Amino acid sequence: MNLRQLRSFVTIADAGGLARAEGRLHLSPPAASRQIQALEAELGVPLFDRLGRRMQLTSEGEDLLRRSRRLLQDAEALGERAKALRKGKIGILRIGATPQTIEATLAPFMSAYQKRHPGVEIHLVEDGGVSLPSRIDNGDVHLGLIVSDQRFERFQNRTLYPAIGLALLPPSHRLGGSRTLEVAALAEQPLLLLNRSFASREWFDAACSVAHVRPPVLLESAAAHTIIALAAAGYGIAIIPSTAQVSRAGLRAVPLVQRGAPLGRWLTIAWDPQRFLAPYAEQFIEKLVAYCRRHYPGREYVKRAPSLPQLKSATLRTSR
Repeated sequence: MNLRQLRSFVTIADAGGLARAEGRLHLSPPAASRQIQALEAELGVPLFDRLGRRMQLTSEGEDLLRRSRRLLQDAEALGERAKALRKGKIGILRIGATPQTIEATLAPFMSAYQKRHPGVEIHLVEDGGVSLPSRIDNGDVHLGLIVSDQRFERFQNRTLYPAIGLALLPPSHRLGGSRTLEVAALAEQPLLLLNRSFASREWFDAACSVAHVRPPVLLESAAAHTIIALAAAGYGIAIIPSTAQVSRAGLRAVPLVQRGAPLGRWLTIAWDPQRFLAPYAEQFIEKLVAYCRRHYPGREYVKRAPSLPQLKSATLRTSR
């Protein structure tokens, strides 16, 4: 058994067959098939059922697939550690974040960072806030910008800045003059919401449940810009997190509260403490934390809202 065989196994399983995996493996189907047969012979169990030209994982294959992924991740981590020890400042850093966090936080930060650290190759992975924790679990990213939540206590993290829920509406709207807006006041208002891949949607739905309100929803979108544009056109009230950039004239952003308490979470940068974190990743964390103390999106709205309870920000503790 070797890593090349394991990579072929995982790639074929993910792609759903030999033909689909050919481009990723850079192997012909017969060569890839021989690798799988050799791996099956060494392990002593069938990994795939061959159904004509289709390949389907056996129950043994499903079990070993998870372990194979872990072995490949550990092998990658070993290589990254060796590279970090050898060169110190050169390597690849994969960072997961939501589209609005990439736009409003990472994009302005990265310009100066990359000039000072040209040897660190940053790979950004865009995903919804609901899915990002599993990206960290699976090793798809080294670092993830996720909101604070008791469900994610398994991760090590550093606090970046507060993110709160905002209602975007015309200043002429009867609710537009408030400093803050109770979620219950939206009971009869037509809303424009982000879809359920966004963590901020979880906060809002939970708040509506507690307040026993079910506002009419005109649209659920995968893009903050879409509902912001519709709110500017007077189509409804957009509910967005303060991490999204609001650049539309004619809109007022009002912080949401529930019984006077802020509707929001702290944004953190998190990682799996069981995996090796290269020195350049630690350095990235420290510099991003320092940057976010001075600059973060939605600061003007956060100042108008009640303060979020402070988080205990972890010290940097890796698996070395």
